[in-house]
Amino acid sequence: MFYGEYEHTIDRKGRVIVPAKFRQALKEHDVKSLFLTRGLDGCLFLFPESEWRIAESRFKQIPFTKGEGRKFNRMFFSGAAEVMVDGLGRLLLPKTLKEFAQIKQDVVIVGVSSRMEIWSKEKWQAFYESSRQSFEEVAERVMLE
Repeated sequence: MFYGEYEHTIDRKGRVIVPAKFRQALKEHDVKSLFLTRGLDGCLFLFPESEWRIAESRFKQIPFTKGEGRKFNRMFFSGAAEVMVDGLGRLLLPKTLKEFAQIKQDVVIVGVSSRMEIWSKEKWQAFYESSRQSFEEVAERVMLE
């Protein structure tokens, strides 16, 4: 549903424009609400509601008696916010989430199939540079049958 990477700038009110291709995908799938939360590797995860419910169901099954499960669920769900794309295609990023992802002004919005990721431009560039050399090696490890 979401593919590609797009650079945007946060406006002075803390809003970012959702890429037109992503807005079109949201419209085609009749998505009304989105959930934004702390992601991994220092980015933010942005899920359509249906994908959020799938992730929520999976994470609810992590036993709360396990410390790591409690820690993950606290970080993931305490940062979550239901957000809407306004009529001009913008999305408000809550201050706490911007701080978590170290987003100041320039962002990269990345499509990762069922979700979007919002990165500070600097963090995305660092991640990309550190990952691109090992892309094929990683593919071989994760694509094991």
